[in-house]
Amino acid sequence: MSVPYAEVIGDPIAQSKSPAIHGFWLSELDMEGRYDPCLVRLDELGGYLEQRRADPNWRGCNVTMPHKLTIVPLLDRLDTLAARIGAVNTVVREADGTLTGYNTDAPGFLEPVRAEIEKVHLFRMARVLGTGGAARAILAALADAKFVIVLAGRDPAKARAMLDELAPGGEHHAIALDHFAQPTDFAFDDREHCLDLIVNASPLGMDGQPPLPFDFSHAPPRSVVYDIVTSPLDTAFLQRARAAGFETVDGLSMLIGQADIAFTHFFGARPPRARDAALRERIMG
Repeated sequence: MSVPYAEVIGDPIAQSKSPAIHGFWLSELDMEGRYDPCLVRLDELGGYLEQRRADPNWRGCNVTMPHKLTIVPLLDRLDTLAARIGAVNTVVREADGTLTGYNTDAPGFLEPVRAEIEKVHLFRMARVLGTGGAARAILAALADAKFVIVLAGRDPAKARAMLDELAPGGEHHAIALDHFAQPTDFAFDDREHCLDLIVNASPLGMDGQPPLPFDFSHAPPRSVVYDIVTSPLDTAFLQRARAAGFETVDGLSMLIGQADIAFTHFFGARPPRARDAALRERIMG
């Protein structure tokens, strides 16, 4: 008996929490289907897609490091947002076997701060650390939400090019990542009626990676500190932010938000988001 299934692909893949999320939703909805992790190396990506597109039970896959950029030319089409960002984290197999690429990272990133973004602010600024594939989606989302962006990367020229491409027309700034590693005595003004985000969009702080170099003297009062790393969930960056008195958002919030959209594509049903607390408890337990 055929069972519809989807996967998450990457290298490495064992750390992915996506199977737990999608598996929980399938169980809660009592739906037939499965969602599996699949190790796919860069030189195997084309063969993997050709094999899967011939399988009508395969509904698609989520895409994680290091494939979000390299998968783009291997697909038949991109939706508008994925084409703009130039990175894909969700591939859907259409009924005719063609493959469509989506980027659900951008709306998934905004989901946990959506209520705050819907308020009226005098000014919005986001300090974004990292210039990889995930950062591309985050920049597009922040530009659409009318943030002034400071993008920090090891190569400021790359950061500048990304801002010009993904957030054109704004007064955005590109700087070196190590700028934020050293303390500053800059006197921030009162940030009432402003919204400030500090976003780690890099793998720094992830298990097996160096720590993220950030001194919280660079964070304005009332900043929200957001780390997209999911392994570990409670990163040293977030721990230091809380110790400094800042509100924090962890990477699981973004992961669940982007998975919501992907699940609907794969299985044709909305996930039971009223059960988010139980889902978090299962993953973190």
